[in-house]
Amino acid sequence: MPPTALIVIDMLNTYEHEDAEVLVASVREALPGIATLIEHARASASPVVYVNDNFGEWRSHHGEILDAALAGRHRSLVEPVAPDENSLFVVKARHSIFFETPLAYLLGQLKAERLVLCGQVTEQCVLYSALDAHIRHFDVVVPDDAVAHIDADLADAALQMMSRNMSADVCTVKDVEFDG
Repeated sequence: MPPTALIVIDMLNTYEHEDAEVLVASVREALPGIATLIEHARASASPVVYVNDNFGEWRSHHGEILDAALAGRHRSLVEPVAPDENSLFVVKARHSIFFETPLAYLLGQLKAERLVLCGQVTEQCVLYSALDAHIRHFDVVVPDDAVAHIDADLADAALQMMSRNMSADVCTVKDVEFDG
């Protein structure tokens, strides 16, 4: 198995945006899977990289983003998946985890060839990130029980696109292995 990194997308969230309540319900369903992936990646010594939106706050320090999310209305959705002292952190400003971020360089330094994507939102940031990972020749894995959506129909279509058009392995959390 190629060297694998877990990418946790946009899970440090205050949930103070349009569609937040719809998203919160889906995050609650995906949260156990995301937490399990993080636990398994850490146990195998695979890199865990948090890539998080800065929400237009250009003082984008990862500690400030985490503190704001923990102070938000849905702290219970952040605490189980919060970064630990060994987690890596990349700030993004747009949908893709790669767009104008140092993530590709970081993954090269880690010698990662396979990315497990989890987090939110399936039909937005996860989809665009999977496409950008695919065109950069990474093997992409998306556990469908570890991604949250706003629109279930669009999320299903996005997962189909990732599988069919990007050769992503769309599976379940129990099927994901980390190489350490």
